[in-house]
Amino acid sequence: MLTILGFAMIATFLVLIMTKKMSPIAALVLIPALFCVAVGQGAQLGGYVIEGVGNLAPTAAMLMFAIVYFGVMIDVGLFDPIVRGILKFCQADPMRIVVGTAVLAAVVSLD
Repeated sequence: MLTILGFAMIATFLVLIMTKKMSPIAALVLIPALFCVAVGQGAQLGGYVIEGVGNLAPTAAMLMFAIVYFGVMIDVGLFDPIVRGILKFCQADPMRIVVGTAVLAAVVSLD
């Protein structure tokens, strides 16, 4: 039963977002709450919210730090020599551009 409701909730997300009846943020907040109340678990909704926020807070903090950190590193020009070297290698060949993009992603992810 819960599986069917889960698929129904996902379908509801998709329909509301794709028909532009709801923004994605509003749909991601309201639809699970409505399904929770519809299933009869409305009394536990607050606990679910607190648990979810507690689980996501460390990841959100890390992502915010990473965005600021890499924004500063790009502004300072840390990756410019690597990008220039890859652009010299790539020239105008599409296959080399694909390889260069993969190399750049690999170098950036080495941190």
